[in-house]
Amino acid sequence: MDDIDHLGNRRIRSVGEMAENQFRVGLVRVERAVKERLSLGDLDALMPQDMINAKPISAAVKEFFGSSQLSQFMDQNNPLSEITHKRRISALGPGGLTRERAGFEVRDVHPTHYGRVCPIETPEGPNIGLINSLSVYAQTNEYGFLETPYRVVENNAVTDEIHYLSAIEEGNFIIAQANSVLDDDGHFVEELVTCRHKGESSLFSRDQVQYMDVSTQQVVSVGASLIPFLEHDDANRALMGANMQRQAVPTLRGDKPLVGTGMERAVAVDSGVTAVAKRGGTVQYVDASRIVIKVNEDETYAGEAGIDIYSLTKYTRSNQKHMY
Repeated sequence: MDDIDHLGNRRIRSVGEMAENQFRVGLVRVERAVKERLSLGDLDALMPQDMINAKPISAAVKEFFGSSQLSQFMDQNNPLSEITHKRRISALGPGGLTRERAGFEVRDVHPTHYGRVCPIETPEGPNIGLINSLSVYAQTNEYGFLETPYRVVENNAVTDEIHYLSAIEEGNFIIAQANSVLDDDGHFVEELVTCRHKGESSLFSRDQVQYMDVSTQQVVSVGASLIPFLEHDDANRALMGANMQRQAVPTLRGDKPLVGTGMERAVAVDSGVTAVAKRGGTVQYVDASRIVIKVNEDETYAGEAGIDIYSLTKYTRSNQKHMY
């Protein structure tokens, strides 16, 4: 019997897909109004603009973005809270579950969540397990199923070729962990390697291995990947830590942490709140509102000044009434 909680049987309905459905509802209303107008007669005097009224379409789209259960004010406490909110997956909402009907099995961690949905970062209250976060390297395919990347193993050697596998495809392969010991040529050092196959973990001969995890951080979300020495933490405390990082407010003078995991830069850049140079060069001028960079000669185009100016956003109020 099929497992309803298997990620091969659950797909992501993206914002675009739901907006498209609402747009289609608006178009159906317009079609009905046009047909009614045509049935009234006097077609010779009718012009296209007299028949078509776009208000039902705009009303349907406004209703979706304004009052949908899944339309939320973005959490802007800090850059991490922004990027985490954008990577959130909800089992609630139209066409989904309700908190009252959701049992333990739906909320529980499933073996197919590995590398796709974070087993740690989820709310602590009645929404536990119903609202989750995408794992660091997860992506959706064209059909809405979650995929995670793996390194291809050929002739007993781990290559740099990457394959994205869905939960259904993954069950057919023997996959080694990211911390498996390799020699300089990418061959497995140990004769027996800890691998996953059909959701179970066991020892396999190194000749049987077909794929290998890309990173030890592949399992967790962006928030959990920022916790140093995560593997030494109790799962409940790690959940609290991942959630509480999103509550940090802006500091007057930012300072880099003494201990990090290497994901800090990725979060800062991908959240879009930091200024990142498009081209290499020398900083010529800096003040509170802009940075001027003289671009390296080998990166300039013919006939251009070779100056990049980056305007800094200052004193903009966030959704949480903070100032940046």
